[in-house]
Amino acid sequence: MSLLFKIFFIEVSWIDILDILVVSIIIYKLYKLLKGGVAVKIFLGILFTYAVFLIVKASGMELLHSILGQFMGVGFLAAFILFQQEIRKFLQMLGKNTAQNNNLIKDWFSKTKPGARTELNLAPIIDSVKIFSQTNTGALIVFGKTSELRFYAESGDNLDAEMSKRLLISIFQKNSPLHDGAVIVSNGRIKAARCIIPVSENDKIPAHMGLRHRAAIGLTEVTDAVVLIVSEETGSVSIAYNGEIYYNLNKSEIRGKLRSFMYDSDEQIADEVKNIRFETSN
Repeated sequence: MSLLFKIFFIEVSWIDILDILVVSIIIYKLYKLLKGGVAVKIFLGILFTYAVFLIVKASGMELLHSILGQFMGVGFLAAFILFQQEIRKFLQMLGKNTAQNNNLIKDWFSKTKPGARTELNLAPIIDSVKIFSQTNTGALIVFGKTSELRFYAESGDNLDAEMSKRLLISIFQKNSPLHDGAVIVSNGRIKAARCIIPVSENDKIPAHMGLRHRAAIGLTEVTDAVVLIVSEETGSVSIAYNGEIYYNLNKSEIRGKLRSFMYDSDEQIADEVKNIRFETSN
């Protein structure tokens, strides 16, 4: 271990600098994840207690160190219980990046065309969305990419049906028992309906956006899915992807956005498309 410099009795090396930098980044990311909720106060309280514990340990206060050591041992276990939702969200974010990286590795070694997947039939989707928009029928359709979204599909009713205009219209009819929730589409088939998906906690989302839009943004923050939303109030059509939402789309823009996001193409759409970006880092 090469010594970089020395402050009184403390010897600092390059490894120490790297260690502090990595821990600082992790703490910052956790703070950003918890910011805006009650959990951040608990998190800051734990950090303060741990800082006191380190000071007591360095000062050689054996009795206080022993008491705080017992508290810290139980405290970290309690933290996992208190922060179970936040930890789950953090792991989902890591899983999203891991899934995308694994997909790139598979494409690299695969003998088939990179990124090849079942072609999505857009015709029944566009036709049904047009009817939803005209009749102000609310709809939430999730398109899986590298993941089949099995966890979210299991929260609803399994269908595993062929994609069709009539089926989509019947699902989202206001009197249908399946209309309340999201439809999940994977590998060109309707996997499940009435699915529950997470709502975004991003405080930058405008208040006029309802639960459908918040749920669409929330799912795209933790997965690589593409979500299509039809507003029940206005009939406007939006698409969410990667934590961003594009709204007030017409028929050609819907088709272009879906192809662009589903197949990661560089297809450009009309400049007048209105969009609002909600980055998870904000």
